[in-house]
Amino acid sequence: MKRDLPAHVYDKKGILYFQRRGYKSARIASRPGSKEFALEYAALLNGAQPAPPSGKTFSSLVTSYERSQRYRNLAPRTARDYDKVLAWVRKKLGPLPVDRMRRKDLIRARDANAEAVRFANYIVQVVRILLEHAIDIGWRDDNPAKGVSLLKSETPARQSWPPEKIDAFREHAGGRALLIFELCLGTGQRIGDVLKMRWSDIESDGINVTQGKTGTVLWVPFTAPLSTLISKTPKVGPTICAWGRGKPSSYRSAHELVMNVRKQIGAETYDLHGLRYAAAAELASLGCSDELIMAVTGHQTRAMVARYAGSARQVSRAKEAQKLRK
Repeated sequence: MKRDLPAHVYDKKGILYFQRRGYKSARIASRPGSKEFALEYAALLNGAQPAPPSGKTFSSLVTSYERSQRYRNLAPRTARDYDKVLAWVRKKLGPLPVDRMRRKDLIRARDANAEAVRFANYIVQVVRILLEHAIDIGWRDDNPAKGVSLLKSETPARQSWPPEKIDAFREHAGGRALLIFELCLGTGQRIGDVLKMRWSDIESDGINVTQGKTGTVLWVPFTAPLSTLISKTPKVGPTICAWGRGKPSSYRSAHELVMNVRKQIGAETYDLHGLRYAAAAELASLGCSDELIMAVTGHQTRAMVARYAGSARQVSRAKEAQKLRK
């Protein structure tokens, strides 16, 4: 295969390195094909070491961003997701000057991590935010990350639990597995938020929720099946899903409990987050508006409601339309 890079220059997941026997390896900051790259490459061939970077590096930019109000305003769950990419930026881009980042550099980094589509897309999104911060503090005048497309995942779309599988789960499950299932389905919340629900959060046959991902504050009424189950559930700890001597349930244990039942009923395709889809789909099939669905699920946009409930809403509307033809 013909190399697009000159001798001794290697692309390692979007980062260029000069590596030659007898020479000290060095990271190349310049863009291939540019005048700066030719000068930097020539200097490295002659044994020169790259000049120390200025203070306006990606490592310094990450530090500045982490101290900013923009970062401090992130919900805890979002901050944790961002932190993984910020660590990657420090490791891979740390000493590189911020003002030399080009659109093609980010695309190369995205494509180099394409085996993990979600992370590759997070690189694009977080670097875009970092470069917006760079503009805010006067380190750049533009943001080359704007408009860089995200990769499409080949993973099948998440499936909403169909009614027959919901009925089968209720028939075969019991104990903590059924409790976790009904809380996810009945409240329409993410599993992480469900496992943090406390008995003290219950108010007027409903529950107060602060969503970990978005910080959205909700009060969600219990469904009839959930209300009945909650009334029969012993309080063994501060959290509703506690077990043993009051130990909170972890995601791993919740996943295993529910998976055991899923295997019994042939529902391996439908995961815990699919219950959030199922809650939105059920509300849509009952004719609820976007605003009503958002009041339960806490979604911030109609686009997200359409993603979760679009199929069920289409079926409901099609049935309603066809009735007019009879």
